[in-house]
Amino acid sequence: MKPAQIVFTDFLAKQKLKMTPQRKLILEIFLREEGHLSSEELYNIIREEDPSIGQATVYRTLKLLAESGIAKAVDFNDGVLRYEHKYGHEHHDHLVCEHCGKTIEALDPEIEHLQEKLANKHGFALTHHEMYLFGVCKECKEKGE
Repeated sequence: MKPAQIVFTDFLAKQKLKMTPQRKLILEIFLREEGHLSSEELYNIIREEDPSIGQATVYRTLKLLAESGIAKAVDFNDGVLRYEHKYGHEHHDHLVCEHCGKTIEALDPEIEHLQEKLANKHGFALTHHEMYLFGVCKECKEKGE
């Protein structure tokens, strides 16, 4: 598997774009951070290292990272688009607490099998899927929320 930096550089070249120092730093920081980051959260981290990089540059670069397959946009139904690592990471689903916003990444082979079985039953050839389960986390339940 090629390193993510090479995948992104190759993608940019195909788009007739260059790997600028700003894009390189944004990529490095994105790959370093774990979890689900909004463009604003990533921007706040980046400006600590390089205050000259604007929020629009971060936003545009995140979109390019998603188009290249390095990142994946996730929507937890709270009005904020977030990005997570995709390239080199295993597919997973998300459990989302509707009270505190906590997210848990989960992979269940049985559920994956059932999704494939359901698609086949209806004549679909799955190319990809996303599953978000919304509810209340253990901590919020214990607090009575």
